[in-house]
Order: sequence, then structure tokens, then C-alpha cells
Amino acid sequence: MIVKINAAFANASATAALICCFFFGPLSAQKQTPPNVLLIITDQWRGQALGFENKERVQTPNLDAFSRQSFVAQQMVANYPVCSPSRAMLFTGEYPMKNHVYSNVNSASAPDSVQLKTDAVCWSDVLKANGYYNGYIGKWHLDSPHQPYIPTSNNIGKVAWNEWTPPNRRHGFDYWYAYGTYDEHLRPMYWSTNASRDSFHYVDEWGPTHEVDKALGFLENKHGERAGGKPFSLVVSINPPHSGYEQVPAKYYDLYRDVPLESLLKAPDIPAAGTTWGDFYRKYIRYYYAAIAGIDDQVGRLLKGLDQLKLSDNTIVIFVADHGNCLGRHDEESKNNIYEESLRIPFMIRWPGHITPRYDSVFLGSMANVYPSLLTLMGLQQKIPASVDSKSYAAYWLNGKGDKPAEQYILGAILSTNARKNSGFRGIRTADYKLAYVKKKNGGVTGYLFDLKKDPFELNSIYATTPVIVEQLTVSLKKWLKKTNDPFSIE
Repeated sequence: MIVKINAAFANASATAALICCFFFGPLSAQKQTPPNVLLIITDQWRGQALGFENKERVQTPNLDAFSRQSFVAQQMVANYPVCSPSRAMLFTGEYPMKNHVYSNVNSASAPDSVQLKTDAVCWSDVLKANGYYNGYIGKWHLDSPHQPYIPTSNNIGKVAWNEWTPPNRRHGFDYWYAYGTYDEHLRPMYWSTNASRDSFHYVDEWGPTHEVDKALGFLENKHGERAGGKPFSLVVSINPPHSGYEQVPAKYYDLYRDVPLESLLKAPDIPAAGTTWGDFYRKYIRYYYAAIAGIDDQVGRLLKGLDQLKLSDNTIVIFVADHGNCLGRHDEESKNNIYEESLRIPFMIRWPGHITPRYDSVFLGSMANVYPSLLTLMGLQQKIPASVDSKSYAAYWLNGKGDKPAEQYILGAILSTNARKNSGFRGIRTADYKLAYVKKKNGGVTGYLFDLKKDPFELNSIYATTPVIVEQLTVSLKKWLKKTNDPFSIE
């Protein structure tokens, strides 16, 4: 055992030394300026809906150009494809049973304290402790609503969703211009850094446009938005293309207004016209693509601003989504299910002169990977807390020559009450297969196995006819459930 531990430590040390030398040169070289971080998060953007993927008829010229400058992980998944759990994994590096965000954060899950823990050590906390000035703009969705509820339109129904984040729960973010969750994209609302709980304000502008305006202000620092002289991180968390889909500026919808609908309906997993979800897809697909085109436009403006301020060369830029969107495909309204449109998300990371640009179709990325890999890239690998569930894949991100994961684990649709964690679905995804077990309302479990190479649209489960593969993957899944203290029972 001692030999194994020492060998593992030696390998980890060698990897860290390699990364350090790659970034910063010989130890005798002059100390380099720490890199900045710009993290752009979108909501409900499936990974197939990018122009360079050539899978859907979407217009994303700016992201297409950005992808050619980046490491693009084309097999990245949102392990728990719904807003709050996915974001919590991104910020804590922990899986849901550990970080306790195992369902969406709202008033229904509040009695079981389903929210980001105050004492969680987020990567932003680590950056703050190491001299960074951190900014957050846009959707947060990690704080439970409490009475009296904030008087916004999504807090007046059976379930309340929106909540203010007090300063002691902002996890190292100094500049704050954000909201909990709110889906009126053409009239969004925000709390600024020093606003009290009852001092939010509305803006009569499309959310992504306004948020990029604020982000450019932060980068320019014209009015003291950030502490000059310090390295910075900035999160720009954009809500669209999340529903409501129709809330998108006309100029972006016009890009699709005259596009023949049939040309947008080529995928075989789109239900037929005249069915509930087939009609749903046909009603909203133009709006969904319009929002994507609009965000692409705004991301292009943000990246241009980074260039003009001469910040690009020393800024790590990440573009990612918190989960995907079926939009009716597979008879699923949106996310929180086992299908590729729900799970697969965009992931691109650019750092000029350090990360080799390339499209990668084999790296099986997960949300929990981002935290340790990012901090390792930044030379802060010794600051990663032991609570983080994933190892770093920074060496692979650099040039594809380091270790890479052999599988991804998925979970979701867990009931919000603590006593009902044995619910929803669990699964494992490899380069070739996806195995998933879905808990039914009567307590039974249905198994699904898809051959992702031969059946990429997951039209035919081969669970009943491929017992050897089912058994192999089930063994790995059970080990993961045990490792993460997940009470889900397959039998």
C-alpha cells in the first residue's frame, strides 16, 4: 500500500511539474503574471446545436471561430442535467450526494436544505484566497427561497424559485450583478453588489445583451468595477436558450423566420406532427435557434472586447452549458432525462500559447472535472481541497497527451425530499455505450442500453439482448454509487 501511495504521489508530482514548466518555463525564469479566467455559462444549450458540429441547422459563426482556437470536448456531459445540481458540481467539484444539491433549488426542496452550502469551498473561494478579484453576472440558482418570498413572477405559484444571495453566500465573488433564477428574458431582474434583498431592479433589455454590457464594463474597469492590478475571474451566466423560448429579440428570430420548418426536422427522434411533443418541437425550434444565434452574437461581442483590451492572451476562456434540451425529442419536454440531447453540452476552453486548439471526440468530460483541471492549469493544484471528487485532467486539456476518463456517470430526476433520494435515474456512459436505470413511480426499475455508435439517436434499447455488456457496465456503476454514497438501488 505504501508503495502504491508513493508511486501515485510521484506521478501526480511529475504531472504538476510538467504543467508548471509548460506554463511558466524553467524555475529560474521570471515569475509570470497569473492568468485571468472568463467563464461563460449558458442554460439549456445542447451540445449538438453548434454550427461546427454540423448536426443541426444553427448559426453560430462566433463560436465556430472560437472553437478553432480552443480545446473542444465534443463528448462533454452534464452529469446531472438540470440547473442547480449541474452548477453546484461545476463550482464545488463534488457530486450531488456530497454537495447536497441533488435536485433543483426551490421552495419545494428548501425543507431538506437543498442549496449550495455556505462552507463549501468553491474554486472561486480558492481564487479569492490567492489574490484574485472575482466577478459574477447573471443566473446563480443555488440559494433556497425563503418567506416572505421575493415578489417576482416566478415566486407567486405553488413553488417559489427566485432568491437573493447575501454577501456571505457569494463564495469569493466580489463584484455581484446577479439573480437566483428568473425566465423573463426580455425584462430580466438583478441584484447589484451592495443591494439589499428588497432592492432588486428590472432592465428593459434582452438579458444576454445587458449581461455582456456589464461584463465589458467589468473588463474595461472604467468605473472601478474590479480591483486594478489583481488577476480576475469573471463568470457570465446567461439564461437563454432556456424557456421561455419566445422571449428573444426579433432580429434574431428573423434569421429563421423564413427557413422551411421541414429543414429543421431531420433528426429521427423528433416525434411526429400531431403529437404533443412533436408539435411542441415544431412550435419552438425556430425560437430556440434564434436565442442561440443571439447568444453567439453577444459572445462574439464579449470576445472582441477582450481582444480590444489586450486581455485575450492571458485569459483562460471557457464556454459551457449547464445542461442540454430535448425540446420534445424522445417525448421529453426539456432536460433531466437520460438522452443525449439532455446530457451532452458544449465545452470549449481557450488559452493562447498554452492549450493546443483541437476538436476532441474521445475525451469523456464531466462537470466535476472542471474545478480541479482549471486550478491545475492556473498553477494552483496544491490548493485543491480533498473534498473534490474528480482528478485533474489539465495535462490532457493542454495537448491530449495526459490521462483521460474512461467513463462518465449520470444521475437525475431525484425527488427533492431527503427520504426519497432512491429515485430518478442513474447510469454510465462510455465511448460506445450508455447504460441507464430509471426508477418508476411504483418503485420498479427499467434498464436501458444504447449503442451510441450504431444508434446515436437512441431509438432502440438493446438492454434485453446484450447481457454481457449490461453486466460489465452495471458492475462499474455500482462501484460509483458506493463511492459517492448514493442510495439508488438497481435491484
